[in-house]
Amino acid sequence: MELKYTSTRDNRIRCTASEAILKGLCDDGGLFVPVELPKLPVSLADICTMDYRECAYTVMKEFLTDFTEEELRSCIERAYDEKFDTKDIVPLRQAGGAFYIELFHGKTIAFKDMALSILPHLMTTAAKKNNVKNEIVILTATSGDTGKAALAGFADVEGTRILVFYPKDGVSPIQKLQMVTEKGKNTRVIGVDGNFDDCQTGVKAIFSDKELALRLGKKGYQFSSANSINIGRLVPQIVYYVYAYSRLLKDKVISDGEKVNFVVPTGNFGNILAAYYAKMMGLPVKKLICASNENKVLFDFFRTGEYDRNREFILTSSPSMDILISSNLERLIYHIAGNDPEKNASLMAALKRDGKYEISPFMKEGLTGFEAYYASEKETAEKIGSLYEESGYIIDTHTAVAAAAYDKYLSDTGDETVTLIASTASPFKFAGSVMSAINRNLEEKNEFELAQEISSLGGVKIPPAIEEIKNAEIIHKTECKIDGMMEEVERFLS
Repeated sequence: MELKYTSTRDNRIRCTASEAILKGLCDDGGLFVPVELPKLPVSLADICTMDYRECAYTVMKEFLTDFTEEELRSCIERAYDEKFDTKDIVPLRQAGGAFYIELFHGKTIAFKDMALSILPHLMTTAAKKNNVKNEIVILTATSGDTGKAALAGFADVEGTRILVFYPKDGVSPIQKLQMVTEKGKNTRVIGVDGNFDDCQTGVKAIFSDKELALRLGKKGYQFSSANSINIGRLVPQIVYYVYAYSRLLKDKVISDGEKVNFVVPTGNFGNILAAYYAKMMGLPVKKLICASNENKVLFDFFRTGEYDRNREFILTSSPSMDILISSNLERLIYHIAGNDPEKNASLMAALKRDGKYEISPFMKEGLTGFEAYYASEKETAEKIGSLYEESGYIIDTHTAVAAAAYDKYLSDTGDETVTLIASTASPFKFAGSVMSAINRNLEEKNEFELAQEISSLGGVKIPPAIEEIKNAEIIHKTECKIDGMMEEVERFLS
């Protein structure tokens, strides 16, 4: 049976998975959600026998029902290939009383590769299925990792162009270098004089400009998104939670049906929403622990029921989480409101108008499977240092936020449920902060010298993603003001 998608703001909308992937964002500003959430089609014992690609097909075919088996398998095979530096694609590492789901073994050494390796293939397949003749223009705002992963995925893909906006002072040196050295002929990278929320709001405004869409449509272009607002980004992320559970089951760490906890460092809410969808599919999950850094808007929301972005925006050592407007939270709000688009739309209107909203007691009941904690900059650094001293395992700053949050949860609850922590980026990507936390003498070393230190201390090779930007030419030098983003889009497409 074909699964249809609707808008979080208007249930009258119905479209196929391929149509939702192509559009990225609904015309009414809402996000695409499945009309109903499917269940896992096979037992977890069966999934234990599968490799990552087969697990991906088993999960994704339930969401992408208008893709043929041949089309979907082709997308998966092309995505999860030798670009990943481990045969497992997503290995697990046990350290400090938890299991770390290493999601950073792709081309750009961040978890965004898990979805952005396949999204270009899903999108170009969707375009053919829907007889799209226009060139697809990917517009993306990034807090650091999405940008490079999207650029790597779409670079020189026929029939597409990609423009990435990033906060020029809000990403790590390595993140910036990865983006501005991108060689793809169909790519453009622009630093914005603002924060990630400004970039994200600007991109959404461009998507919502019907006159611009009409004008560019006449020139043969149509917009889509590689951000996690695109359902084609979200669905592939569900896979690795199912796969990680199956590895523990296969290794007899847990028994079939035994519940686990997931801890997810969270900014735009897409990654933890994927874990929630996995739970709704039938994965045995006890708690989803939402970990925030000092921009703790989500921590406050889960503790109080009020979402309030009216606060200071803090630049931290975990920049991919420096977000005050968590776009994917809208999907959860829609679900806990009983799939009520009118209720959701009213709350989103309040967020736009007042910068805040408060959910009802009924909706709060839908959050019972979540816990929320946050880690300060000091606690994040201390966790990197203590975990290394205890186990020799080195984690990045975002993963450390999650690990520190888990420590607090464990202290508060004494819950000894087997717990998996989403390790979302390689420590090499944030070498300065990581080495500082391990209390090594930095001696004004650059990012590449620090990477060598991490390699020596952790006993792991420096990833090719770091080596290839070491002496790479800076290609993208454009910067703009927030109100100049639309002009840059038109210039890119002129």
